Amino acid sequence: MGQRTVIEGQGPVAVLLSPRPAVVAAARRAGARTVVVAPDPSVPSDREGAERRVRTDWRDHHRLVGAVGRLEDVRRGRAAVFGFDAAGALAAARANEELGLPGTPAAAVTALMDKAALRARSNTLHAARPVSFARCGRASLLPFITTLIGYPCVIKPRAGADGEGVRLVRGAAEGEAAARDYPAVTDLLVEEYLEGPELAVESLSRAGRHRVLGWSRRLPGPGTGLAAAAGHDLPAALDPATAAAVRDLVRGVLDLAGHRDGPSHTEVVLTAHGPRLVEAHARPGAEELTQLLRLAHGTDVLGLALAAGLGLPGPLRRPHAAHAALRYVDFPPGLRVDGLGPALAAARSLPGVIRVGLRIPAGATVCRAPTGALHHAHVLAAAPTAAALARTLDLSLALLAPPGPLTPDSRGIHVPPPPWRNGPEQT
Repeated sequence: MGQRTVIEGQGPVAVLLSPRPAVVAAARRAGARTVVVAPDPSVPSDREGAERRVRTDWRDHHRLVGAVGRLEDVRRGRAAVFGFDAAGALAAARANEELGLPGTPAAAVTALMDKAALRARSNTLHAARPVSFARCGRASLLPFITTLIGYPCVIKPRAGADGEGVRLVRGAAEGEAAARDYPAVTDLLVEEYLEGPELAVESLSRAGRHRVLGWSRRLPGPGTGLAAAAGHDLPAALDPATAAAVRDLVRGVLDLAGHRDGPSHTEVVLTAHGPRLVEAHARPGAEELTQLLRLAHGTDVLGLALAAGLGLPGPLRRPHAAHAALRYVDFPPGLRVDGLGPALAAARSLPGVIRVGLRIPAGATVCRAPTGALHHAHVLAAAPTAAALARTLDLSLALLAPPGPLTPDSRGIHVPPPPWRNGPEQT
């Protein structure tokens, strides 16, 4: 029998797979003890209060189960494994199942990852007006399939994350170009383009009951990068009928995927025929999105997910501001990050700016434009009024974003008033 490892203290243990510092901090807010599992556990996790580090490659299932299974709290069922990115969510689900710990079933994680199967299932929720789609296994067939679906249409990998490989096709010439750009043998989904306002919806499930925690309005990015966003806005209020339809769609999709426990992130478009699914994931949204909801509504998505998985009471709700927004910033290739120091300091000092996050390491040079839904930097800001927030965003983006086609517009692309209305968010 292997040696047992005991974590000192009271309360259950959150076993975190290569967590961001924000996840470790959320575990502390939830009242959990923490174990960080990573090939090379990061110093930021220690600074946030992680109590123990386990050095192992958790992407290897047998290594993960062997390392975590030695923890005494795991043996006693006083722990759960959490992964809050695409790879981590599946690894955590598989480990929890083998170790007899609570969590999202692995089958539900994989069901949400399969975009073609999920589209087919979600179409049963609105059979009178389903979303047209087709699978494609060879890139040479893309011109024919895109014509069959009709323009504009969207090409995306059947299994993917962070918007990688997602492409908008607006005509036959772009269909021909796509056939040259994807691998000859591939696994793609081609579907009709969904037109309308977009929402990012955060939910938490317990024993098959799905609670919608909140949603933000997604602002489409500049240019033709379909997966790229200019940012997100809160509040994103809907009329009661539309809000109910969004909740019904999210809950229906999660039911069809067999998602019974844990967090989820669902992207929805409000089309002329009602809400339609873009995709869904068995994990929270990006860190900056969860920060936005916590800032505007006091909804601690990460803390609630960790508390629910460990059987702890959820963190208290502490709203911060009436209006909050997230804006992404991207830089042109060749820009040295060292030269951004004064601009970053000036943006961070603006009234209402909560955080200016930078993904590029200090001293690095930007090698290429971002791909998919990844961005070089972001600004998180809040204000008591929409006008004050817009001024703060305009100033911060003017400081950070060099001129050029990648510069985001702080107000995004105009969205028609219906079904939006003024007032508090309805969730």
